[in-house]
This record gives sequence, C-alpha cells and structure tokens, in this order.
Amino acid sequence: MVTSSAPEQQQVLAPDAVFDWLDEAAELRARAGLTRTLRSRPAEDPVLDLASNDYLGLVHHPAVTRAAADAALRWGGGSTGSRLVTGTTALHGELEQELAEFCGFEAALVFSSGYAANLAALTALTDPDTLIVSDAYNHASLIDGCRLSRSDVHRAPHSDPAAVAEVLAGRSHRRALVVSDSVFSVDGNAAPLAGLSAAARAHGAALVIDDAHGLGVLGPGGSGAAAAVGLAGQPDVVATATLSKSLGSQGGAVLGPRRVIRHLTETARTFIFDTGLAPAAVGAALGALRLLRAEPQRADRAREVARTLADRLTAAGLQASVPDAAVVSVRAPGPEAAVQWAADCRTAGLAVGCFRPPSVPDGISRLRLTARGDLTDAQIAHAVSIVSATAPVLR
Repeated sequence: MVTSSAPEQQQVLAPDAVFDWLDEAAELRARAGLTRTLRSRPAEDPVLDLASNDYLGLVHHPAVTRAAADAALRWGGGSTGSRLVTGTTALHGELEQELAEFCGFEAALVFSSGYAANLAALTALTDPDTLIVSDAYNHASLIDGCRLSRSDVHRAPHSDPAAVAEVLAGRSHRRALVVSDSVFSVDGNAAPLAGLSAAARAHGAALVIDDAHGLGVLGPGGSGAAAAVGLAGQPDVVATATLSKSLGSQGGAVLGPRRVIRHLTETARTFIFDTGLAPAAVGAALGALRLLRAEPQRADRAREVARTLADRLTAAGLQASVPDAAVVSVRAPGPEAAVQWAADCRTAGLAVGCFRPPSVPDGISRLRLTARGDLTDAQIAHAVSIVSATAPVLR
C-alpha cells in the first residue's frame, strides 16, 4: 500500500516579516549596481538637460504652457472620469482630429499615457487565436501588452523582417500582428518599417508601430515614422504615440483606420476604465502640435543635433550610436561605471540618462543623451566636452 506523506506545516510569518523578502531583493540589486532612486529636480534647474525626452524643447515653450493653463482654467484641473462617462471634452476631440490629420491617419484616440495606448492596441486587437510577432528590443509597454493579450507571442530577432516573415509563414493562427518600435529608445536606431510591412502583408498580418520616439522627429515636418516611409493611413497599419516627448505634454494616442479606433473605444480596457487625460495635458499637447505644424523645421533641427552629438562623441574616442532620430547613446564599461559617469556629468553641469539592465535588452549599460532641437551649437560643444572629460574609459 502506498501512503502519501502528510503535508508540511505551513510557516506563518509575523506581520513585520511578510515583506522581509523585499530587503533581500534590494540587496541583490545593490550588489549588481542596479539600485534606482528618485531625485527631485527644481523648477529652475541650472544643469543643461540632455536626459529628458523633450526632443523639440517645447516643455517650457510659452505657447505650450499657455495652452495648458488656458485649458485648465476653462475645463478644470481634471477630466472628472472615464472618457465614456464624463471625461471627454471638446478639447480631446480637437487634439484627436488634428493629430490624425497631421500624422496621416483616418482617426486617433487619446489615452492617459503612451503606456496605456500600447496596452490598448495589443489587447483589444488580439485574442487567443492571434499570433503576435514582437521585436526583441521593443519597449516594456509593448512587452506587457503582449503578455496581457492572451495571444501566442513570438519574440523575433531585432530589426529582422526576414525572420518575421518566416514566423508568419508557419503560423496556424487566424490573425497576426507584427509589432515594433519605430525608433528604439536605447540606441536611437530606426526599425526597418518598410520591410516589416512587406513581411506582414505577404502573410495577411497587421503592423502595429510604436512611434513614441518618431513623432515630432521623423517624417515630413515631424509627422512620424509611418509617414516617413509611406505607411501612414494604410488600412493594415496602426500607430501608437506618446504626447510626453516631442509634444512636451503627457498622455498617449492610437492612430489608425476609423474602424480600429471605434473598436478600441468600445473594447479597450485602458480606455474604458481609466480616467481621461487631464485638460491641461490635452491643451499642452494641442499647443505643441500646432506649433510644430507652424514650424516644421524643428524636426530637422532635432535630427541635426543628434548627428552632431554622435559625430563629436565618436571623434572624442567614445562608442556613440549612429542616431536615426533624436536619441544618442554612449556605451559604458558596466552598470556601476554608468551610474558614476552620469553622476560626474551632473556634477559638471550636464544631466544625461543612465540606462542599465533590465532597461537595456542587450545587457550593455549606457549613457543616453537627448538631442533636443533647441540646443545651441555652444551647448552641444559643452555637452560633448563634459561627457568626454568624465568618461571612465578615458581616465
């Protein structure tokens, strides 16, 4: 006779010990050089900022801040609820109409963040009988959207349309989505969107483009990466975007065929059950969009600054990325060296981003510099001088 052993007695933790495991996890992160801390910044910061995502330098532009203030004064400090209940204002509609027109799509839907927009697109446009082919270097919001989609997800090699086509050719799923950032946030390199679109179309799949780092920088007048390669407004293409980078505000949007936007309005949980974007943020984004349409050369300048930064950093002996948009990264020897390098830059008067695992998909730590379109030639030279002088590889 086989007898089962009695279950082990469950250990009941004392209330003050329930989260002891968090201290152990924090210690492990500290040993790996991956501790993260919040640092408050003053409203008037004397440090030259190359760490933010303010690609066009519009966060403090008078036209943007005035539009935010006017919207708050007229519509209030918050949107008061879900956009399907009380949270939609005429201002939301204006932004959606003008954003869709500017980017070349039939319609747009504004969300409270770019993260929420990506989750909406990947969960509402899929089901268990859908195959998602996602680039290995995609942003965390796309990765989380894939995880929540209930779909079969394949992680494709970085920027490899042939590999995407191969996966699609072997699928048995009823539907398929190809998902990619337009510009990857770590090195600033652009995805091969034309190749991805060709692979998707050859196998009856849709293409979803996260244009967070392309809007305002790529395409005619900054109209985005899809417009840059002739994919804007195509019936099988959907783009997502953030309002918090080039447009100097906060929030996100999905752009695409009108029937896609209608479907998201009726089914996307991050739209239905989330409070609508605050009027001030809507006003700021609308003000920035109108400014960009009036001054399209701002997009050209952002790309010019990026190329200049990369060229000068490379000439100084550093391993700088070749930028396709407004992101320039410089490799560091390791996570701890990257943290110290960024701290030394700040001490010298320059704020730069510090990217370490798990934020970098290839495990290589970097400094990340934002090539803001409003930087002067003197500021560019000053930034290159500080990064070079503080570089651990040059000491």
